[in-house]
Amino acid sequence: MLVIMAPDASEEQIDNVVKQIEHAGFSAQVVPGKTRVAIGVTGNVTPLDPAMVDSLPGVTQIFRVTHPFKLSSRDSRAENTVIQVGSAVIGGHDVVVIAGPCAVESKRQLFAAAERAKEAGVQLLRGGAYKPRTSPYSFQGLGEEGMKLLAEVSEYTGLPVVSEAVDDESAGYAAKYVDVIQVGARNMQNYVLLKRVARIGRPILLKRGLAATLEEFMGAAEYILAEGNPQVILCERGVRGFSDFSRNTLDLSIVPVIKALSHLPIITDPSHAAGRRDIVLPLARASIAAGADGVMVEVHTEPSQALSDGYQSLHPSQLEELVQQIAQLAPVVGRGFPQKH
Repeated sequence: MLVIMAPDASEEQIDNVVKQIEHAGFSAQVVPGKTRVAIGVTGNVTPLDPAMVDSLPGVTQIFRVTHPFKLSSRDSRAENTVIQVGSAVIGGHDVVVIAGPCAVESKRQLFAAAERAKEAGVQLLRGGAYKPRTSPYSFQGLGEEGMKLLAEVSEYTGLPVVSEAVDDESAGYAAKYVDVIQVGARNMQNYVLLKRVARIGRPILLKRGLAATLEEFMGAAEYILAEGNPQVILCERGVRGFSDFSRNTLDLSIVPVIKALSHLPIITDPSHAAGRRDIVLPLARASIAAGADGVMVEVHTEPSQALSDGYQSLHPSQLEELVQQIAQLAPVVGRGFPQKH
């Protein structure tokens, strides 16, 4: 259920509605907008009786939400959610590029990739300190030391950093060292982890599961929003299909559908979808054309020596080309691209 407040509703009136909802045993999430405030009622096994709040001062409308994702839908917030991380803005007029190595391997490797990424004009750096891999014998990441290196490279370059948390311990390190906490595809439905990272209060980059439906994807985002964290960035990273020429299938159709149904920003990860660097650029271009708010790609100064996903990692020169192409394409679809600083 959503409670819609009048445009001129006071803070006292909003607080009063929240108290009434919580007094009845439900949770209340305030969703601010440009012209109105909506209050989402969650945690309810049985419906809230509208009579409890519809006569309260400042309340103009009450309606039931028919789909399971209440807080992420445009019913609760008509305007796009815009998330600022440092000088980077995700979900606004400009599209963004996030780039960096799949895994943090060493200080030398990370700083080399970060310098080339900044020179290319990206807005955020990515790097994995914890790597949940298919094989237990594959490189699993540097752990806390990798997080520390990400914080160091962020200070050096001035760019915010994105890295994945996989459990309670890594979530604690992420809270100390990174700017955007990623929840990977394998953990999209790890609801304990979703609640844990949500409470940290940082922006959460949520990747779609390998075979997740739209409803399951949005439901995972709802777990974060229901914890009171509105800063969710959705990421389409390819789904499991029958393709024998790419690692996954980038489901671009979900981008315009989510843009229509939800106020949350959505980016794509063409690197993990492709699994091969030669088709990352065309998939990135297609993502922006489909309406994505940005792309996240992998780059390595020596891909052949990478400890993780070298086949799909771009060479720095390819990253520069990708950024140039997106900067040229963005105005064609009514978007912009940030100028280099």
